[in-house]
Amino acid sequence: MVGYEGRAGGRAAARAAGRAGDRPGGGVPGVLWVPAVIAIAFLVLPLVALLARAPWGSIPEQLFTPVVGDALRLSLLSALAATVLCVLFGVPLAWVLVRSSDWASPVFRRVLRALVLVPLVLPPVVGGVALLLLLGRRGLAGQYLYDWFGVSIPFTTTAVVLAQTFVAMPFLVLAVEGALRGADRRYEDAAATLGASRWLIFRRVTLPLVAPGVSAGAVLCFARALGEFGATITFAGSFPGVTQTMPISAYLALQSNPDGAIVLSLALLAVSLVVLVSLRDRWVGVGT
Repeated sequence: MVGYEGRAGGRAAARAAGRAGDRPGGGVPGVLWVPAVIAIAFLVLPLVALLARAPWGSIPEQLFTPVVGDALRLSLLSALAATVLCVLFGVPLAWVLVRSSDWASPVFRRVLRALVLVPLVLPPVVGGVALLLLLGRRGLAGQYLYDWFGVSIPFTTTAVVLAQTFVAMPFLVLAVEGALRGADRRYEDAAATLGASRWLIFRRVTLPLVAPGVSAGAVLCFARALGEFGATITFAGSFPGVTQTMPISAYLALQSNPDGAIVLSLALLAVSLVVLVSLRDRWVGVGT
């Protein structure tokens, strides 16, 4: 009976909220409609132009050309590899950021979080330069990899994956961090009381609790890695079949093969739309 009354009360509150939005004071002020419509047009009309100029009849042919096909294959594989790396390293990093409040000072946590999230606001080209200075043949770490093992990372497919991982990992960290902060720690405390080790608690309790956040972050990482341009072309270059991803190929094709550039842009747009639709509730936290 209590559960039924609670659900009935929740539905009544929702209906009341809906009616409140219909009142004169609950709507959108008329003065805001003009800039809102301008903003919508500014964001939507370029996409409309892309769809209007798309060579729909030759899309299959364009997708199977060697250049476009290689770029598509490389982008999908490298973005998938970057997503795996982001999950492997980003989930523990998010856990450290959240749980460090138990032992670290607030200043340390703020500095650490700022450093982790720098790629979100850093120009991608700067990230590529930084990776080159770290892992290049004369870089801080790259010189030892080359001198001792003969390993050269820049301008290889590995460089593509690392550049994509660098720019995409903060998206996963943010998603998992939010899920960890929203998780009920009483389950972890109960498992610890029963004698479970920290690793067992993390594996069997924490990870299942934050699984939706991990999946949402992984999808965001994949989309961000798939669309990466600046850091990739700076650190990995543009070699067909090796480092020339879809964004790079679209940029180069715009000069000699506009139809191919449009087809690649449509593919990237389709992936972005799928990501946004799949993350609708998880990202904004409100269903529609």
